Order: sequence, then structure tokens, then C-alpha cells
Amino acid sequence: MIPKIENLRRIEETGIVAVVRADNPDQALKIAEAVKAGGIEAIEITMTVPGAVDVIKELANTYKNREILIGAGSVLDAETARACILAGAEYIVSPALDKDTITLCNSYQKIVMPGAMTVTEVHRAMQYGADVVKIFPATLFGPKIIKAIKGPMPQAPLLPTGGVSLDNVHEWIKAGSFAVGVGGELTAGAKTGDYEAVTRTAAEFIKRIKEARQA
Repeated sequence: MIPKIENLRRIEETGIVAVVRADNPDQALKIAEAVKAGGIEAIEITMTVPGAVDVIKELANTYKNREILIGAGSVLDAETARACILAGAEYIVSPALDKDTITLCNSYQKIVMPGAMTVTEVHRAMQYGADVVKIFPATLFGPKIIKAIKGPMPQAPLLPTGGVSLDNVHEWIKAGSFAVGVGGELTAGAKTGDYEAVTRTAAEFIKRIKEARQA
């Protein structure tokens, strides 16, 4: 199987992308380890983390057997996307829609998830060659935005980010999300050094996503 297709399958099966924001590289690495221990495979290191590209490189070297799927988030341009890919990122996530970034990722056969807020932007992202469209900031709309977009565009794979919690993740999944992106709700424990809490939350998210799909 082509690695890109296999990676998309892994993200869809787990149903969640862990969005890692941290104050320093060490904290980012600890969050990634805690999330992995909770069973989440797709871990997105955002470019807002100091030394983010080096964090991606270290994770890629640590998990050479692909135990986790390393991605880069908050990527705003093709130059940054290329740096992340060369460091070991298997997927690129952006808060915005940038054609050059999508083209660059496709040339490297890496997953690309540009951000969109409207049906027009979702349509354009898919025309440009996006693999998954990140609905952001999803907190402005709630789960109903997924159902609304998939009405005229049922083929659109959507990943809402922002506003996804343990209390409502089942609604996002039932609305038709390909997967969900979760940041602060998942990694809150890291602020006080409680990485075990991060692991427990990760496991609970996976449990509730599975239950929502089975229902």
C-alpha cells in the first residue's frame, strides 16, 4: 500500500489528531509521549512550538518504526511545509487554504489538510488536491457545520479542530467527521506537569470516538 494511503487509513481508524502546542521543545516531546501512551497515533506538532521542526526531527528519529504518525500544524506556506517534511512529517495541517502548500505536499506524496470555514473554501481545497479539509475554527459553528457541508458535498473528508471536547466528540463523529483535531482539551494536564492526565484523556477520547461510531 502507498504510505500516504496507509497513513490516511491510520488517522481515520483512530479518529483523532492530537494537536500539540507547548512552551518549549521538552514539553512538546513529553506531550507527544503521553498522547502516544494513551493510544493516539497521529500527533501534530504546531509551528508555534519553539524549535518545532527540530521536535519533529527528534520524534522521527525516536520512532523510526512508525509507532506514531508525525505531522506538522499551523503551517502557513510551502517553504515551511517542505522543511517539516524533510524533518520527518508525514502530514501537513494548515489553518488556512494555500494552493502552493497543497501542491508541495502532493509532490512529496504527503497528506495535506488545509483549513477552511465555508463550503466554497472546502470545494476549492478539494479542487487543489487536499486529502482532508480542516474545518477551523470549528468552535464557531459546532457539529452542525459538518452535517451542513456534507449535505451538498458528502464526499468531503472533514476534520473539525477547535471546540472538540470529551462531552461533544460523539456529536462531531456522528455528524460525519473523518476524524477530529484536539488540542487544549487533550493536553491540559501538561500545564501542571500531569502527563498521566494527558494519557488518560487520550484514551478516553479514543474510547468515546469508537462508541460513537459503533452507535
